[in-house]
Amino acid sequence: MLPHTPQALINAKQLRQQQTQAEQQLWSKLRHRQLAGLKFRRQVPIGAYIVDFYCHEQGLVVELDGSQHIEQAAYDEVRSQFLQAQGLTVLRFWNNVVLTDVDSVLKQVWSATNARV
Repeated sequence: MLPHTPQALINAKQLRQQQTQAEQQLWSKLRHRQLAGLKFRRQVPIGAYIVDFYCHEQGLVVELDGSQHIEQAAYDEVRSQFLQAQGLTVLRFWNNVVLTDVDSVLKQVWSATNARV
């Protein structure tokens, strides 16, 4: 994984302490290897970015987007391209989808892990 700055670690820690409701809900389903025995970490610095959820063994990044991402679509695209250039698969979900249908999100994450095997 790419090196990150000490400030990125501080920012990641703050983000872990200030999770959104959608992040809390998805984390409750991913933590402790609940999804197919895969280890996910949350708010992980990768290069200049901090990703919401990361599974190192699968090279999988899961990002949750709220309404602020409507205005920053170009930034999110650059970010996704950077992560993909590192050999990572990036899945993006809207917060409202996680909150209303977390099972479909988990199925898509599971499918992405199977596609990488």
